[in-house]
Amino acid sequence: MPLFLAFDYGEKRIGVAVGDDLTRSARALAAVAGNDWPSLDKLVSEWRPSALIVGLPLHEDGSEQRTTAAARAFATQLGARTRLPVHLADERYSSRAADDLLRDARASGRMTRRVRKGDRDAQAARVILQQWLEQNV
Repeated sequence: MPLFLAFDYGEKRIGVAVGDDLTRSARALAAVAGNDWPSLDKLVSEWRPSALIVGLPLHEDGSEQRTTAAARAFATQLGARTRLPVHLADERYSSRAADDLLRDARASGRMTRRVRKGDRDAQAARVILQQWLEQNV
């Protein structure tokens, strides 16, 4: 069963999610510091994914943002470090969707603790991966 790791790249934090092609579902894993390569390497080593998905930040009209080039550079470095295929995925609206998911989880009681900074990043990675699985698997 092919497994995938997705990354919501940010300069401060990188959200990480995992999913597979059998269930075609994803779940948030963690958020790591933006330059914490040892933690990223450890996650890849632990999960042994078949491929990696990196969210590509774009404006609503599809044009590139200031952080688009940095996300592309991160994807290139990730591929070189892991020797795994890396797919770029449009991440428009993933942070808004993550905020909605966290708000709903708090309101329903599924999440009883306060939302932490990294929660949004990990949920955004989950949204990116979920959309990618639905479109590509």
